[in-house]
Amino acid sequence: MLERWAGLPGATAVLPIGAVEQHGPHLPLGTDYLFAEAVLDRVLKRLPPELPLARLPVLSYGFSPEHLGFPGTVTLSAETLLAQLEAVGAALSEAGVRRLVLFNAHGGQIALLQVAARQLQQRLPALAVLPWFLWSGPPGVIDQIPEPERSQGLHAGRLETSLMLALHPELVGPLPSPEPLPQPPAGLSLEGTVPSAWRTRTISQNGVVGDPAGATAEEGEALLEGLVKGWCELFQTLVDSNWPHHSACIGTVQRQ
Repeated sequence: MLERWAGLPGATAVLPIGAVEQHGPHLPLGTDYLFAEAVLDRVLKRLPPELPLARLPVLSYGFSPEHLGFPGTVTLSAETLLAQLEAVGAALSEAGVRRLVLFNAHGGQIALLQVAARQLQQRLPALAVLPWFLWSGPPGVIDQIPEPERSQGLHAGRLETSLMLALHPELVGPLPSPEPLPQPPAGLSLEGTVPSAWRTRTISQNGVVGDPAGATAEEGEALLEGLVKGWCELFQTLVDSNWPHHSACIGTVQRQ
């Protein structure tokens, strides 16, 4: 069965990836992997069933050292996560799979998964790896979140709280009062174009980086629809293409 599927044109395995980490006093520890699973499952349900997409079991633990110091956070080391992804990639490549999407919902490991993708491409040149982040694919989804929360609500703020209210309202506790966060000097940022490495404990007492006030289930439903619609389009585009053109580059030196 796997061999027949892996041999289909455009066959793509999708690995949802999250984290187990504190999300303030009001959101569950599994927020990120719950998001990855929920959005991906809705995408696969909406796409035509004959598309050669296969969903792998979720990788729930991730790289979350920035949230240590809060009860419930469990983090893998960078080396451990890289080794896990290499083992998964090697098994898929051995089975004949030629394309793997890392469907990640934890912002703290975006760069690490990009490193993982490059290492996998180097060690398994027949396997194309695409490190995708839940919130950065479909354009315009987070535009409905007003500033400054859109830029500064990095963790357990209005964005994540609204989406959780839409998906699992029974897992959302009373919203905490906002805390004043230290602001970097002009031109610098916690994340974005001029980022810093930071630990949540040094900038927030309750584990929230942002302000969940104003979050609603209705806003979450709109966010969810935007994510699902956008990712449907992107997965369809990927399957319809032969991107990345990795096979033609095997044995050649590529300039960047």
